Amino acid sequence: MPPLSPPTIIGTDMANKNATLGQRVVKFIRQHGLASGGSRLLLAVSGGADSTCLLHVLAGLKAELGVELHVAHLDHQLRGAESAADAVYVAGLASSLGMPVTVEQRDVRAYRDKHRISLEEAAREVRYLFLSEVAGNIGAGSVATGHTRDDQVETILMHLVRGTGTRGLVGLRPCNRWRLGDNQIAVVRPLLEVGRRETAEYCRQHCLEPRADTSNLSLSPLRNRIRKQLVPLLESYNPQVADALLRLSAVAADEIAFLDEEVARLWPGVVQQREGAIILDKKVFRPLPPALQRHLLRAAIDGLLGSLKDIETRHIEEIMAVLDKPAGKQVSLPGGLVFAVEYERYLLGRGDFCPFPPLEGEFTLNVPGETQLPGWRVSAAIIEPGRVAAEGGFVGHLDLERVSGELMVRCGKQGDRFYPLGLGHPKKLGQFMIDAKIPRAWRRRIPVVFSAGQILWLVGYRLDDRAKVTGKTGRVLRLEFTRV
Repeated sequence: MPPLSPPTIIGTDMANKNATLGQRVVKFIRQHGLASGGSRLLLAVSGGADSTCLLHVLAGLKAELGVELHVAHLDHQLRGAESAADAVYVAGLASSLGMPVTVEQRDVRAYRDKHRISLEEAAREVRYLFLSEVAGNIGAGSVATGHTRDDQVETILMHLVRGTGTRGLVGLRPCNRWRLGDNQIAVVRPLLEVGRRETAEYCRQHCLEPRADTSNLSLSPLRNRIRKQLVPLLESYNPQVADALLRLSAVAADEIAFLDEEVARLWPGVVQQREGAIILDKKVFRPLPPALQRHLLRAAIDGLLGSLKDIETRHIEEIMAVLDKPAGKQVSLPGGLVFAVEYERYLLGRGDFCPFPPLEGEFTLNVPGETQLPGWRVSAAIIEPGRVAAEGGFVGHLDLERVSGELMVRCGKQGDRFYPLGLGHPKKLGQFMIDAKIPRAWRRRIPVVFSAGQILWLVGYRLDDRAKVTGKTGRVLRLEFTRV
């Protein structure tokens, strides 16, 4: 390939369309803060018309913008000799423009099989993992992609088809952060207001010969079907449908931005964050308008999963449908998340929310001493009444004289009754748990301390009134349950 000279775009009065395209790109970059002076920008170049246009345009803008450029190309090993030729083309183009370039190969099919995802999704994840690695190696703060106005329209339609809700109407943003596990990178899109026909014309005008990806002819990927079938169909109803969708996207972006601000304002009063889980205060959350509830739920899920790519409108609506359901109701979500309804709060996180480990069978406690139970360590000590302190929780103080025979532990059984402290009359254990608003999923796991058939303590909740410490108590049995 003969050496190419980048176009002189900034500071000229060229009347041709290419200079206008360059000026628009500069304006867009500055308007959205996509590049700053002294920074290094990684360019993702596939070799197609859009990314080739991006490379050539930015080569002419780098002095004006004050940025360093580095080109990256990934061979997905999906098209044999054709994709290998793409890599050669990109390397040659970058070299002719005097830019450093990184070209690598990755096995996308193996990645797909390992992670059990679609080939299209695997290619995207592998590509961005590669870009994030290269950006880290060269010290680039962001990666620029060749997404165009047409890609924006197709993305909006794809989101609508998949049912991603109002946020999906925003489509591609000028700048956003891609995340996968511990890998992340800022993605900028300088060509987002440039059409695909314009990039092709730019390449023709500058004697560039971009590569044609024959996989774009296949109708298997959803995006290709939208591009080749749905968009032309919609244009037959409204030739300006692309403009209409972009206006809708702009309105949605403004409304999402407003909701983001409201969620940020409300978050501290509604949400408590724990390791791997988010707790929503039901009393504060329920009176919120449904639009804010949905947005807050999405923000919470995004915070736990790192993205919303697998979260569809139906998932949010499944949660909305159980907000008024009884405690114990749960909704399973992608990524292993569970939304659980409790009496005074909602829980969102992975795994089992119950603070009580499973406890099967009956166990004798060592008094005094320690006893190891499945998921618990129980410490028993005999103390003087004057040493009793209000500890609560998983610590209980019993009148030792009320303990007849061996001290045992098991979970509650149907028909169990006890005298809840302060109540003065017997009550079924199950009914007490309901009245105490203990989630249904927890009830069969809560340890019950008993002796000679008499319940003495529902651990973590209530002592039996007959076992309480009084002024006549001579010795006190202190029990402490600790999770292990």
